[in-house]
Amino acid sequence: MTSLAVGVVLCLTGWITLYTLLCNTNGSHGSEWNCRLVTLLHGILAVCITAYIGYVDGPWPFTHPGTKNTPLQISAMVISLGYFIFDMGWCVYFRTEGPVMLVHHTMSILGILLTLSLGESGIESCAVIFASEITNPLLQTRWFLRQLGRYESLTGEVVDVLFVVLFVFMRIVVGGRMLYCELISPRPRLIIKCGGVAMYVLSWVFMVDIGRFAYRKSQSKYRLWRDQHKLAAVNGHVGKTD
Repeated sequence: MTSLAVGVVLCLTGWITLYTLLCNTNGSHGSEWNCRLVTLLHGILAVCITAYIGYVDGPWPFTHPGTKNTPLQISAMVISLGYFIFDMGWCVYFRTEGPVMLVHHTMSILGILLTLSLGESGIESCAVIFASEITNPLLQTRWFLRQLGRYESLTGEVVDVLFVVLFVFMRIVVGGRMLYCELISPRPRLIIKCGGVAMYVLSWVFMVDIGRFAYRKSQSKYRLWRDQHKLAAVNGHVGKTD
């Protein structure tokens, strides 16, 4: 446990150091810009490592939940734990996030700590990290596009569509299948299964917000199309009158 604690402290220090360097070299963009760059880097790194764990190093999380943690799984969880502690502290200090995101970070931190302390179910934790972080680059890209004034463009539309589709597929569809495999397997401990249920419920909370966003955006696009269609019809009528 001492080596794990040292690893977490080192990773936390690394994320803080990276953020500090970005602030010193890229200070004109502000603290949130630089924090989101750190978030983007963690998302890409976490997805790459956990994808390798799930698809190459193994075991397959759908068939082997509750198995002993491997060194690579432990490394992935320690890196993400250090990041989540950093980001949680940043969000609390700057008060940028609502209660749902703070609950997500708290559950992620506690879930990883529990998995590391038990020494098992690391493959499930890595699968959750993969599913949670795979949409992160799109989320950060959306924010950067807004800041640069390029969100209302084809690129912004593509990013939004990909984010919604990927979130639904990974968090709801694949996540639901993963939870089912977790619950019917005799290997994982009850507390791990309860944590899986809690994370899946939280995914549905996010899903409700995303559904509302998608509905509002589709309505806005429909009204814009309708107004343009009416304007075109009026202009065509005036042209014929002339």
